[in-house]
Amino acid sequence: MSSQSSGTSITAAANRRVPFFDYPGLFAEHETEFMETIHDVLGRGAYIMQKDLTHFEEALARFIGVKHVLGVADGTIALTLALKLAGVGPGDEVILPSHTFIATAAAVNHCGATPVLCDCGPDHMIDVASAESLVTPRTKAIMPVQLNGRTCDMDAVAAFAEKHGLEIVEDSCQALGATYRGRVAGTFGVAGSFSFFPAKVLGCFGDGGAIIVDDDEKAEILRQYRDHGRDPVSGKVTRFGYNCRLDNVQAAVMLVKFQYYKRDLERRRDIARIYQDRLGAIDALLLPPAPDSDNLRYDIFQNYEIEAENRDALREHLAARGIGTIMQWGGHMIHQFEQLGLRSNAPYAEQMSARYMLLPMHHLLKDDDVHHICDSVIAFYRG
Repeated sequence: MSSQSSGTSITAAANRRVPFFDYPGLFAEHETEFMETIHDVLGRGAYIMQKDLTHFEEALARFIGVKHVLGVADGTIALTLALKLAGVGPGDEVILPSHTFIATAAAVNHCGATPVLCDCGPDHMIDVASAESLVTPRTKAIMPVQLNGRTCDMDAVAAFAEKHGLEIVEDSCQALGATYRGRVAGTFGVAGSFSFFPAKVLGCFGDGGAIIVDDDEKAEILRQYRDHGRDPVSGKVTRFGYNCRLDNVQAAVMLVKFQYYKRDLERRRDIARIYQDRLGAIDALLLPPAPDSDNLRYDIFQNYEIEAENRDALREHLAARGIGTIMQWGGHMIHQFEQLGLRSNAPYAEQMSARYMLLPMHHLLKDDDVHHICDSVIAFYRG
């Protein structure tokens, strides 16, 4: 690779800044459109459950290929409602991987059930085999997490669920648009859930989420759940519900961003290709599967999560070169939150917790930024 594309001078490298995520850039990218949209919404006084939310839900439903999308306050409540639709309640147990955000387990707890933690594999996705020893008469569901924008081996998940008579409730919060065998993440179980946290591929300017179903009756139940239990036609309260509607302003903002969603996905996949081409031969690293590395999946690369030897020193080295990195969830697996007292079988996740980290991954990265990151990683391992 030429010096123009692969590196810069030592001085320029030292002064370069590549933050882990460019939050201000999200607004600056489409500032005019955002401000026109927000002005329009606020000028109409359209704050709660107005046409902007409906239009966003309809656009998302077309993209995913489902009948019903319901915007909710965040990904955690989407997970909670999905579990409730699956009949999860007090006394039940739900198996989920220890390598996930605490919200996955918290949603189970919010239903009065108990999270039970299994392991992940080298691709950082759920290891169904590790869950065999965790099944009890109280096990109600398995909760695969479509982590980092990649889908799990859903054939294995489905076989496990059928064998043990379990419901499947997906945590697809990080995988809007990812597919397995051509089927979109979020469509494999009782309901799918998505998060619109600002750093998501499709993120709002605050908290937001969505839950998806194909069943008309379940969709009506969800509409009641998200709006205090009220029937949307009669206005009468028919069940105890929640106040968890997606703000109309956030829905309008995401309608603007959604115009560019497919472009943004492909940009992330291009960045993943550069990482793979430049870093794939380093024995000290374990990279995520490359784009199109198998014919079963389309990955959206919500995150670029790697395992690295001498991780902490690598992170310090990158920080000295102006490159931001993080460890998801503060570097902890759920089973490592000892005060929660959860049963687990997660030896790979335990080992991985000393090795895993995220490199910058978002559509605003320039090729030069990505090459600077790669040059810096290569320099670290060459000594």
